Amino acid sequence: MRGIAAAPVFSLGFRPFFLAGAGFAAIAVAVWALWLYGRLPGAQPMGGMLAWHRHEMPFGFTAAIIAGFLLTAVPNWTGRPGLNGWPLIGLVLVWLIARLAWLMPMPAILLLALQVPFLPLLACVLGRDLIAAGKRENYPVLLMVTLLAGCQALTLLGIFNEDVNLQRHGVLAALWLVGALMSVIGGRVIPFFIQRGLNRPATPAAHPLPGKVLLISAMLAAVSFAAGLNDAPRVWLALLFALISGLHLLRLWRWHDRGLWRVPLLWSLYLAYTWLAVATLAMALWHLGWMPQQSLATHSLAVGGIGGLVLAMIARVSLGHTGRLLQPSKAIVAGFTLLLLAGVSRVLLVPYSGWGLGMSALLWCMAFGLFLSRYTGILFKSRV
Repeated sequence: MRGIAAAPVFSLGFRPFFLAGAGFAAIAVAVWALWLYGRLPGAQPMGGMLAWHRHEMPFGFTAAIIAGFLLTAVPNWTGRPGLNGWPLIGLVLVWLIARLAWLMPMPAILLLALQVPFLPLLACVLGRDLIAAGKRENYPVLLMVTLLAGCQALTLLGIFNEDVNLQRHGVLAALWLVGALMSVIGGRVIPFFIQRGLNRPATPAAHPLPGKVLLISAMLAAVSFAAGLNDAPRVWLALLFALISGLHLLRLWRWHDRGLWRVPLLWSLYLAYTWLAVATLAMALWHLGWMPQQSLATHSLAVGGIGGLVLAMIARVSLGHTGRLLQPSKAIVAGFTLLLLAGVSRVLLVPYSGWGLGMSALLWCMAFGLFLSRYTGILFKSRV
C-alpha cells in the first residue's frame, strides 16, 4: 500500500487528474454521441442523458483538469508542498466515485450527494495554501472554484426537481465561469509561454486595468446565466459580451508574434484562446438577434475554447513538469488540429447537417485519445 502512494503518478496533482480528465473526455463524448444517434439503447441515468451530459462535461471532465492544473500551480505560487500520496489518491477517488455513481442503481439523493464533495474539497486544499502563504492576488482563482461548486449545486437541484431551466442555468453559468477562469490563467501563462518558447526579451507588463475589467465582466456574464437573464435577448447583455470579446481580441493582438506559428505548443494555445473571443462575440450577436442559435456560442466556448485550451495546456504542462523537452510528438500536434476541427465542425456544420455533431464528437475523441496514447507512459514515470 505504501508503494502505491509513493508511485510517480501520485507525486503531484497534474499526473492523475490530467489522465483521468482526458480519459473521461473521450469516453463521455463518445457515449453522448452514440446515444444521440440511437446506437446506445438501454436504461438512462437519472434525469436522462441530456442532464448527464450537461452535468458531466463541466463538473466531471473540466473540473478534473482544473484540479490537476491548480494542484500543480498553487505550490509554485506559494512555495508550499503540493498534494501527493494518499491525500491526492483520496481526492482522485472522490472524483472517480462521483463519475461511477451515475452507472449504479441507488436512491436519487445519494447519487446527487456523491457529486457534491469534490469541488468544495478542492477549494479547501487550494484555499489552505493560498491563505497560509498570503497570496491575495490569487484569491480570485479560489473564488471561481468556490462559485463553480455553487453552479454545480444549482444544476443538481435542477436535476433532482426535474427542472430543466434550473439545470440549464447552472450548467451555462459553470461553463462561462470556466471561461472566466481560463481567461485569468491564459492571461498569465500564454504570454509567458510565448516569450520563453521564442526566446524573446521580456516585454513591459500590460496595464492591469483591462485584465481587471475582463475578469469582472466575465464573472458578471456567468452570473447572468445563473440568474436566467440569457433566456431572452437583451441589448445590455450584448454590450457586455461585446466588451468581453473586445478585451480578448486586445490580448490576442498584444500577444501575437509571427514566430508562434512555427511552434505547435504556442499556436495551439493561441488559437484555443481565440475561441473565447469568438464565443463572446457570438453571444453578443445572439442578443442583438443576428445569431440564430445560442448553442453555437455555447459550443464555441465549450469545444473550441475550453477543449482546445485544455488539450494544449495539459500537453505543455505534462512535458514541462516531468522534465522533458517542450517538443510534442507529431501525434499530439495532430491532436491539436483535430480538436480545432472539432470546434469548427460543432459550430459551422451542425446548423446544416445532422452529421456535424457526430463528426465533432469523433474528432474530439480522437484528439484526447492521442493525448492518452502519448502521455500515459510519461505521467506514470518519474521526472526525467
